[in-house]
Amino acid sequence: MTGAGAIRVRVARVQGSAPREVGAAMTVRADGQEGTIGGGRLEWEAAAEARAMLAEGRTERRRTIPLGPALGQCCGGTVTLSFAAIDRVEAAARVPLWIWGAGHVGRALAQVMAPLPGWAVTLVDFDTARLPDPLPDGVTPLIAADPARLAPHAPTDADHLIVTHSHELDLALCDGLLRRGFASCGLIGSATKWARFRKRLTALGHDTAQISRIACPIGDPALGKHPHAIAVGVAAALLRAPGQVQGRMDTA
Repeated sequence: MTGAGAIRVRVARVQGSAPREVGAAMTVRADGQEGTIGGGRLEWEAAAEARAMLAEGRTERRRTIPLGPALGQCCGGTVTLSFAAIDRVEAAARVPLWIWGAGHVGRALAQVMAPLPGWAVTLVDFDTARLPDPLPDGVTPLIAADPARLAPHAPTDADHLIVTHSHELDLALCDGLLRRGFASCGLIGSATKWARFRKRLTALGHDTAQISRIACPIGDPALGKHPHAIAVGVAAALLRAPGQVQGRMDTA
């Protein structure tokens, strides 16, 4: 294989105690990495090996590491790692996640979701000054004076999280995304807000089955209403069931 853009490192086998389970993986590029196989020193060694493979043009290898004797880690188990080259197209083939709104919750969502493997995060807003500084690695900013006009151009396989500063913009985005199509869509808000939105979306011509595809509220009530708590709840929902945003947070 030539032209590899990254190495995927995967936990292929575990014996005894280990930092992560079988299937845990990370993608290593020459200039960065995504995901984690855990273990501190284990991950550092694996990333170094993957970058050496990229530099030397190697495409595959398998390595068994006794954590205690080889790395001095207290886990005490043995981990087998598989290394496989992937091209740049495959490395980029992640589920698009569009976060609409770069306020407190939008920034928190971008910060929590960006390090997770599996999503390519786009943060949409009307003002560059509202973006987080620094912008998390892996987050693509998208600025538009009227963000709702972007909805007809959004990927139809994207997950969407609508967390803007304006109820009217939220409604316009719900309408536009329902017409465009999506993998999942979550809207921040209270039960009262969502009841009003359902009526207005019905008036705009959407049927009950369509409208019910939007999850509102979003988050996990057990975690509270802090922006990062909402973000953690949303991330957990997406990790449990990719393509579904579980809406459970009552937040105005």
